Parts: sequence; structure tokens; C-alpha cells
Amino acid sequence: MNLQIRDPRARELARQLAERRKISMTEAVIEALESELQRGREQIPLAERLAAISQDFRSKAGNGGRALSKDEIDEMWGHS
Repeated sequence: MNLQIRDPRARELARQLAERRKISMTEAVIEALESELQRGREQIPLAERLAAISQDFRSKAGNGGRALSKDEIDEMWGHS
């Protein structure tokens, strides 16, 4: 079966990828589609990524912090 890409932009992108990887346009399209499908399967939901980042920051912060007073917060923001 022959691959036909009628959309000029899609054809140009496939050509660029094929040229860069030194493969046929058909192989380039297959690799790009497989890569995108794999990326979609491996994608972690945003809420989980943010929770992991938050946990990482908490672990690095340690227990040395203290609550700031309203005056300290105002000063930090330039509200005297």
C-alpha cells in the first residue's frame, strides 16, 4: 500500500523528518505517529506532576521555616 499525503504542510513535515533521519517518508510518518501515541500513554496527569513537584519542594525546605507576619509580607511586596 502506498502512502499518499495530500496536505502540503503534512507532506513537508514528513519530508523534513525523513531527510533528517535518513529514512523514507512512510517510515518517518510511522515513527512520528508511534512516538506521539507512546508519549500520550506515558503522560502523567498535571495534578500528579504538580503534587510531585510540591512534595519535592517540601522535602528540600526542611523544618526551619516560620510563618511571616502581615508586616513582613507587606514589606516583601513593597507595601509599606
